[in-house]
Amino acid sequence: MADFRQQALDYHEFPVPGKTAVCLTKPAETSMDLALAYSPGVAEPVREIAKDPDTAYRYTGKGNTVAVISNGTAILGLGNLGPLASKPVMEGKALLFKHFANIDATDIEIKHDTTEQFINTVEAIADTFGGINLEDIKAPECFEIEKTLIERCNVPVFHDDQHGTAIVTTAGMINALEIQGKKIEDAIIVCMGAGAAAIACMTMLIKCGIQRKHIYMLDRKGVIHSERTDINEYKALFANQTTKRTLRDAIAGADAFLGLSGPDVLSGDDVALMADKPVIFACSNPDPEIKPEVAHDVRQDLIMGTGRSDYPNQVNNVLCFPFIFRGALDVRASKINDEMKIAAVHAIADLAKQSVPAAVLAAYPDVDALSFGPDYVIPKPVDPRLLSHVAKAVAQAAIDSGVSVLKSLPEGYMV
Repeated sequence: MADFRQQALDYHEFPVPGKTAVCLTKPAETSMDLALAYSPGVAEPVREIAKDPDTAYRYTGKGNTVAVISNGTAILGLGNLGPLASKPVMEGKALLFKHFANIDATDIEIKHDTTEQFINTVEAIADTFGGINLEDIKAPECFEIEKTLIERCNVPVFHDDQHGTAIVTTAGMINALEIQGKKIEDAIIVCMGAGAAAIACMTMLIKCGIQRKHIYMLDRKGVIHSERTDINEYKALFANQTTKRTLRDAIAGADAFLGLSGPDVLSGDDVALMADKPVIFACSNPDPEIKPEVAHDVRQDLIMGTGRSDYPNQVNNVLCFPFIFRGALDVRASKINDEMKIAAVHAIADLAKQSVPAAVLAAYPDVDALSFGPDYVIPKPVDPRLLSHVAKAVAQAAIDSGVSVLKSLPEGYMV
């Protein structure tokens, strides 16, 4: 582990500090190049944009840019370490945007005293970009921040910790329940964790068929039930009328468990109480709510997923957010709505049912084969088909739901 720590530090420091840089898209070699790039040539697109702001998409890089913005109040599993400490994560998101979807992303870390200050700052700079990706902002402030910015900004705003997690989790859960022979509308699910990601996951699962009355959400004080008076308005949406109070109470007979909390909160004894053919997604990183080895020792009929790449069924946001934005940017969507998110869910879920190309297998030398089943319920992050499948589904959903400038997909788009 000490070696890995040093490798991580070296990766970020050498050969140059950081993970992203700016590249030029136009020549700058001759005096004419410079005259066109800056003065006097730049005056021409300036005049055009002043007359019609939409022409910024023709004459600048706005249409292929995303701002990755954080205040550092919920950095990965590390907590509130401040905006500057979040910069490596935001640079990492920018790297993933570029690598997976060829989107130029800029990381922005904001220091503020109030939520309104943060909102005002983002609103003031939003038109510079084609989209806004919010990241690592703690709950419940993140809900107000995203909601308000969606209302105030003219470009798509997306809090990936909420919706990216929800989309990938829902895609995997739909497939896992199908493999286990369970109907989604009948499935009972226990959610350990009640933060932004957990609330978004349960909300998306409901939109895709889970019954709200079949959800048992837990926070640090136990089951969120209708008699509790210490819960905020977001948790209250999942306050069940039940006598269950503890994880042990809730897990008995449950079909699925989703962990978005912390390490080792689910025991082997808990797993033994679950219904036949259970599904467990233990997504706490780097240490899951229960280690797969422990869970599989107790239940051989289990489907298990984690947030880690060294186990099957990695629940990873990178399956989603680059392609959500790719589709949204390509059709000039004004927002990322539920229709687009649900389209992404089904595109990801459907891709796992298709034959896996050799290029994906080559990236996993320890894996001989991959096919839809208990150890492969969601695609691998390196699957090159994610770009075309997810982006196209999202773009079409934006058009169909009336939030895009384009009225049809360009001919040959994402073939």
